Amino acid sequence: MREKNLVVEKPEEASNSLKDNSFLTLNCYSKRMPKLNVLVSGSTGYIGVQLIKLLVKHSDIRIKYLCGNSSVGNTISSYDKLLNSKILPKITKYNKSFLKNIDLVFTALPNGGSQDISNDLLDHNVLIDLAADFRLNKASDYLKWYKQKHKSIKNIKKSIYSLPEINGDKVKKFNIIGCPGCYPTSILLPLIPLVKKNLIKTDNVIIDSKSGYSGAGRGVHNKYKDKNLYESLSAYGVGFHRHNSEIQQEINNYSKKKFSFTFTPHLTPMFRGILSTIYVDLNKGVSIKKLENILNSQYSKNRFVKILKTNSLLSTNDVINTNNCYIVICKTKYKNRVIILSAIDNLIKGGAGQAIQNMNIKYGFNETKGLIWNIYFYL
Repeated sequence: MREKNLVVEKPEEASNSLKDNSFLTLNCYSKRMPKLNVLVSGSTGYIGVQLIKLLVKHSDIRIKYLCGNSSVGNTISSYDKLLNSKILPKITKYNKSFLKNIDLVFTALPNGGSQDISNDLLDHNVLIDLAADFRLNKASDYLKWYKQKHKSIKNIKKSIYSLPEINGDKVKKFNIIGCPGCYPTSILLPLIPLVKKNLIKTDNVIIDSKSGYSGAGRGVHNKYKDKNLYESLSAYGVGFHRHNSEIQQEINNYSKKKFSFTFTPHLTPMFRGILSTIYVDLNKGVSIKKLENILNSQYSKNRFVKILKTNSLLSTNDVINTNNCYIVICKTKYKNRVIILSAIDNLIKGGAGQAIQNMNIKYGFNETKGLIWNIYFYL
């Protein structure tokens, strides 16, 4: 449960403030909101470490447990020296008894790992999963694409897939939140508003996405050890990448017509970032200006999605170390065809940052809290 953090202003200071006609804050003589007690499971992966680096800067969070398996007994700073100055618990093995003292659980585990934890949840617990366990609405789809049976089918119906800028307003009603994958985040943010308004043809969309190798997790160095990871570009999951299922499911929620697409992901010789290149044909009478107007209208009140001017140059460097998604529409030699570029940081907007964004919405914090910093942000 939440631990209370009490701050009371001295009476004499309050009195002097009133005499001086100075502004007296609403916090005077009142309790600050208690901090959320948080457990992070899967804390040593690239996403887990990034999550911790953001959470330690969030004033409403107290990290009570860091959980892992092979890393038990280690300090989290041994995985990122930027955490050296932070007082954090040592990594321990997850135990369901921890949930009595916890408000919120973040799971950054391999697929399947958060399902067992979801079965342990108490009434006061909230689970935010950064993997794929609660992204798909059907257990049969999970089995098809992830080659394993879902161990918490009852909780699928109790969960929500939350892309904050699209359906984040529904998050408060759920205690299990599935965060989108990194590739789908970069793809769905530009496509959903256009499909919803029937502005583009949906019969042959081509999506080419390139990611930093951190997207494949810490095991990437072993898995691709023969691919010269640091000096080459590699296509993988060609034709059947797991994120196909997520993209299809979410687009279908908004498309009035059958949505047919081809998605190919690539690993690039950089650590982080995603650039998605999306080729679409326009419906009759639709202009680039119309597309931009719809996107700007959709995201006008969102801090993290920015629509750039037509044909603007865009690179992953524009969004690295931020929770931003930048989108630009480019002309082609064909009047009815455009290229949409979308860039995110896969570890933040495509992972840890989006999870915190969902947390902020769930608990009524400012949606940007803990997620606004200089692009050259360090601890």
